[in-house]
Amino acid sequence: MSSGGIHFGDSVTQHGDHNIGIIKQQGPADPQAAMRELIATVRQLREHVPAEDREVLDESLEAIGDGRSASPSVLRRALRNISGVAALVTAGAPVVESIRRILDSAGS
Repeated sequence: MSSGGIHFGDSVTQHGDHNIGIIKQQGPADPQAAMRELIATVRQLREHVPAEDREVLDESLEAIGDGRSASPSVLRRALRNISGVAALVTAGAPVVESIRRILDSAGS
């Protein structure tokens, strides 16, 4: 699926017979790369939500900062708030996937 020039989900190409399995491209394992991806997708999401939701996104990004100095509880709360906004709009799917990558890379 694509949204605003961003592809998310699996891309599968199959050649010949007897193909089994799928290679998952789950995105960055590096927490900082995952954080940069999240910030970029949240900035795109801002264009698709009402002002009160943009405020929640802005406050959450401010709390996260670059992700290095945020305490785990502040980070999880901000990610919960961002994912809540993202879940309300179709354009939010890349944001939800970015959050999943952050949690996966952090071992949460």
